[in-house]
Amino acid sequence: MTRYVGVDLHRRRSVIVVLDADGTELWGRRIDNSPVTLGLEIEEAGPEPEVVLEATWGGYWAADVITETGGRVHLAHPLGIAGFENRRVKNDRVDARLLADLLRMGRLPESWIPPEGVRHQRELVRYRRKLSQLRAGLKAQVHVVLGKEGLLPPINRRGVPRSSPMSTRDRWLHLSEDFTNRLALPGLGSSRWFRRVTGTDVKREKGEQRRLNSRLTERRQLPREEPNETS
Repeated sequence: MTRYVGVDLHRRRSVIVVLDADGTELWGRRIDNSPVTLGLEIEEAGPEPEVVLEATWGGYWAADVITETGGRVHLAHPLGIAGFENRRVKNDRVDARLLADLLRMGRLPESWIPPEGVRHQRELVRYRRKLSQLRAGLKAQVHVVLGKEGLLPPINRRGVPRSSPMSTRDRWLHLSEDFTNRLALPGLGSSRWFRRVTGTDVKREKGEQRRLNSRLTERRQLPREEPNETS
């Protein structure tokens, strides 16, 4: 006689409910999640049981354990079973029984369980996307720091390196090394670093600014000429 097992899978604990072909609940219990514990519960349900669990995060390990134990795995679609959840009482045990009952009646909306090779490729794509987002965020932070110092990155808008004997990577490394030296040795002053990177003589500009300020101060101190009053 075929038995139907509903598993309400969670992160640390899960609830298992076993039904017979007539829909009678044989037993149900809560277990701590581990491959050994889940495998023993599936073996206790009988030979080749029909097992259903809802598609959720981290559920592939449970599907593999059920398959290795001899059960036939069914993956319930979360949106498909949402229409059957209009009930007064809702808890983990009721959810597990609902999954097993829908599977028994042949009304379970199922999802595709990808094989191990496809899962591996998906994980690689997801991980590469996360690394790409991390790289883009770090580049944006570098641009912010350079923008605060008035520096331009060594790449133009089209992504083509500017005309230089150094490659784009070498220019980035040179710029990064100069900026790091400036932060590590603040006693040397920022003008020397800024002049070396941008080619601007900061000291000369500061001297000209001081001379201009002194001239303006002298002009302010000169006595004002009163306008002649004409009758």
